[in-house]
Amino acid sequence: MVIHQHLSIPTLQIDQYLLRLIQKKDIKSIHNHINDWNIAKMLSDVPFPYSQELLEKWFEATLQQIKAGQSYHFSIIDTQTNPDTIVGCIGLTLNMAEQSAKIGYWVAQRYWGNNIATRALKRLTNWALANLNINYIHATAADDNVASIAVLKKCDFQPYGQGKEKFLARAVEQPVSYFLLQREDICPNNLTPNQNIYTSKEKKILLVVAAALIDIEGRLLLARRPEGKSMAGMWEFPGGKVEPGETPETALIRELKEEINVDISKSCLAPFTFASHEYQDFHLLMPLYVCHRWKNDPIPREKQQLAWVTANELDRYLVLEADKPFIPLLKDLLF
Repeated sequence: MVIHQHLSIPTLQIDQYLLRLIQKKDIKSIHNHINDWNIAKMLSDVPFPYSQELLEKWFEATLQQIKAGQSYHFSIIDTQTNPDTIVGCIGLTLNMAEQSAKIGYWVAQRYWGNNIATRALKRLTNWALANLNINYIHATAADDNVASIAVLKKCDFQPYGQGKEKFLARAVEQPVSYFLLQREDICPNNLTPNQNIYTSKEKKILLVVAAALIDIEGRLLLARRPEGKSMAGMWEFPGGKVEPGETPETALIRELKEEINVDISKSCLAPFTFASHEYQDFHLLMPLYVCHRWKNDPIPREKQQLAWVTANELDRYLVLEADKPFIPLLKDLLF
């Protein structure tokens, strides 16, 4: 029943453009583009002129970071022109202690005005927040880099401060603005209760049911919300919304079959606890059931990731706020 595996890094498609991991064969093309004053002056870590030898050293260091899972650097490819036509680069560097990432990007001057940076930034941030163990992404832009600031704002990055940083190409400090993208900004919680859900005087109550599936090794099953869903990248206990006319047990049996292909009988569901959580537009009420017996190995049927997690590992996962009250109770149960 090994479900959660090491993250594979995909190629990310955006219309005619493709984001793929940077390769050694890209160096010459990248050098031709980035060794341009109009590009280099806006990138804090790039000197000018920028020799190909320095770029090759950067590539080797970056390759090691990618292999270690510390960064993700992509070439932006125009597949309509040629499978190897590079129009720019975009990359993330992780800070796992802070569960954050810093993002940077550039587009070759000849391709300006085609909205490439905006589309690449949106695509990579969506993927990163849904698949990496991070809560937010930050970026820095020189105050005179009007185009980059506009791109960040179009991609929902929020300004949070200003400062000064040295830019190698300019050899002096430049005023910069700092921007932040949180998961709530890119994937706002858009769950909307339907008209048949029980209501209070002030807010609708959304009834959701969840399961703590515990295998023979004493591990819990967590599911990660996939890209495209609200709060993508966060982990939760499998389950779902109780439809009108359903009991919580009936809804849970249906949801587990739909989501992870698991068959459970009502007699195997033991009521354990519940969560009551306030959202901006509704109030969530979520009973949690414990289950030790089911049929079929869980498999993801809705593009989500699954992970079997020991009690000691639970704190390493970014769990939805509504599910967090379950953690200490389940740890007590498993120890």
